[in-house]
Amino acid sequence: MSRFHLGLIINPLAGLGGPAGLKGSDGVAEQALALGSEPRAAQRTRTALECLRPVQERLEFLTFAGSMGADLLTEMGFSYRLLGELAAGPSSAADTRKAVELLQDAGVALILFAGGDGTARDICAVAREGQPVLGIPAGVKIHSGVYAISPRAAGELTRRLVEGGLVRLASGEVRDLDESALREGRVAARWYGELTVPEEGGYVQQVKQAGVESEELVLSDLAAWLEDSWEADVRYIFGPGSTLHGLAQNLGLQTTLLGVDVIENGQVIALDVHEAQLYALVADHPARLLVTAIGGQGHIIGRGNQQISPRVLRAVGLDQLRVVATKRKLGTLHGRPLLVDSGDSQLDDAFPDVVRVWAGYKEELLYPLGK
Repeated sequence: MSRFHLGLIINPLAGLGGPAGLKGSDGVAEQALALGSEPRAAQRTRTALECLRPVQERLEFLTFAGSMGADLLTEMGFSYRLLGELAAGPSSAADTRKAVELLQDAGVALILFAGGDGTARDICAVAREGQPVLGIPAGVKIHSGVYAISPRAAGELTRRLVEGGLVRLASGEVRDLDESALREGRVAARWYGELTVPEEGGYVQQVKQAGVESEELVLSDLAAWLEDSWEADVRYIFGPGSTLHGLAQNLGLQTTLLGVDVIENGQVIALDVHEAQLYALVADHPARLLVTAIGGQGHIIGRGNQQISPRVLRAVGLDQLRVVATKRKLGTLHGRPLLVDSGDSQLDDAFPDVVRVWAGYKEELLYPLGK
């Protein structure tokens, strides 16, 4: 099985101001150390990473040098690759931002970071829309909604993702207090943006009776979401299968059950296309690709949809691929990854470690992808 790539950023100065009674750590690290505070971010990160021991052989971390990640990973025996360089002396906000940029360029499935609200602000400043991140709480102030409730919870949620459990994506607010005002006895909070964070996803959301998920209801919900969010003049490729055929029917569209169809501005513009036709439709036109998984097997590319060829995938862009699947269908995989077999090994290797799965109205899940 291919390695699962996780980004790791530790702010080694996070939390120093708490024991020293400084109401935060921004700009007061030297003072806090002089007052006897000891760094704790690495220890809290260790607690999170201990939860990943059972899946250690499946992981490769990407991180920064020294106390920003490499020291701890070396000590714990995790496999990792270094990105960038760290200047002598304490790390800075600029180092955090640079690390996020490099991790995103490397295509990590998830960025784990240890820090407080100041660290979250730095990450929010450079994180791309949709990049999943998860905070390990290590700071004095944890007002932002991008942190797990504890280091152990961060580790357990990450392990759930690696093992193929259903993990829902949500939007978390980044907020921070004005530490200068706080030291003067005034509370002044500010909103800095939002980040995409994973949440624990249950297997059942929409139910009729006895807790059983209704596929018909899920498809109706998905159709409502898609109808609300059609992008003008964008071509939507619907792959074969009963899930996407049922989705189209809920949109009032007549598509083919086993063919590949193209929809634009809410209308079917091409039915049951072959590979050359499909490539001509998307080669120089913005497009989105919707596929589903083969139940019990997990293939999303290369089984029954060879019309979606390597050149079509490159033309559309791998970042524009979405899997449409009910949680019940994903449950038939019992944690095994979804699979791609495009016939082009170089392209297969370029797929991300996790894909986004549309599983309900405005409900996206992260699910591992094997190659």
